[in-house]
Amino acid sequence: MKAIIFIWTLALLGVIFPVFGNTLQIKPGQSIQAAIDKAESGDTLLIAKGLYQENEITIRKPLTLIGQDFPVIDGQNKGNIILVAAAQVNIVGLELINTGFSNMEDSAAIKFFDSDEATVENNRLNNTFFGIHFSNSKNMRIRGNQLRSTSEKEYQTGNGIHLWKCHHATIENNFVTGHRDGIYLEFVTNSTAIKNLIEDNKRYGLHFMFSHDNSYVENTFKKNGAGVSVMYTRNVLMKDNIFEDNWGPGSYGILLKDISNSEVTGNIFRKNTVGIYMEGSSRTTFKNNTFRENGWALKLMASCDDNTFVANNFIANTFDISTNGSLILNKLTENYWDKYEGYDLNKDQIGDIPYRPINLYSVIVEKIPAAVMLWRSFLIGLLDRIEKAIPSITPENMVDNSPKLRPYDFGKQHL
Repeated sequence: MKAIIFIWTLALLGVIFPVFGNTLQIKPGQSIQAAIDKAESGDTLLIAKGLYQENEITIRKPLTLIGQDFPVIDGQNKGNIILVAAAQVNIVGLELINTGFSNMEDSAAIKFFDSDEATVENNRLNNTFFGIHFSNSKNMRIRGNQLRSTSEKEYQTGNGIHLWKCHHATIENNFVTGHRDGIYLEFVTNSTAIKNLIEDNKRYGLHFMFSHDNSYVENTFKKNGAGVSVMYTRNVLMKDNIFEDNWGPGSYGILLKDISNSEVTGNIFRKNTVGIYMEGSSRTTFKNNTFRENGWALKLMASCDDNTFVANNFIANTFDISTNGSLILNKLTENYWDKYEGYDLNKDQIGDIPYRPINLYSVIVEKIPAAVMLWRSFLIGLLDRIEKAIPSITPENMVDNSPKLRPYDFGKQHL
């Protein structure tokens, strides 16, 4: 009766998955692996609160594991803790600690192979190398988990949530900190990451390559080593995310390398060394984003083409846009630039003269980084005034012909 009430309570809290078969109770002192071996396909295992010292727990049939009051499974620094090679496996409400630390085997708290219809929900993972690791799997739900690594160096830890060759995954409401990459996706398609908090990871908050047709919505990527890296990918939607406090000589909110046919909209880039760094990217729309208090709002390399920047806010950035070439084949229109000093005689809230966001000093700094020491000097102020009088010395086709006079109101988060 207690087991039925407990499962019904989980359903009320939003932990929903099909539960069939019998319910087995596991108590401290008993073996989780022995109970799994005894269970039939479709059974539910309720794991009572307490300490269980086991590792390499292997599941090869459809089962549901549910922890009561977060029982602790201690892997004792030996290999993986839970290994799954089956469909319809659900793991809920466990605390998993102390995996092994092996780059050769990618030791993980929870590792799935060739799985379908899996759920990993409301678990706590502490002191793990990799956290949640899926390979060659589909239709999985990774929701409400907390993943913490306390390693000091990047090479001492793996990725928090790691997916390889997967599709139709939902990664939602997770908290990941201290890992190498918070979320790592490679050859992952038709998946969504939504409302995750990814903070203080050693390398990237989110890192994905060759991962097409995915969406990243309402996530926060904060204080990660180098921000978010997007490589060799097409058809990406990045909407309503926050990228902030990614500082350092090689840091940025997002690195976009060789991406195409994508949309970046409604995001906030705040207090990053570089808001967006773009290289070799094309046919992507940037709309309704706010770039605020970054070193560079946008570093747009000459290898990028056919991108459109429309209706964005550029506020209090040291440099709004910088580039490394003279021919820039992208479009700027109807953006708000706080450095714009034009006029509006017909009162339509659009400037009557074009705005050129790339100034000569930013071009100099791009070619001679040490020149940044001259920022705010009299010489640079004089250079800016000369440039306004002779604008032809900067890339002539990188111009906003319809600059907005007032910033767009995208909501309180953008302030």
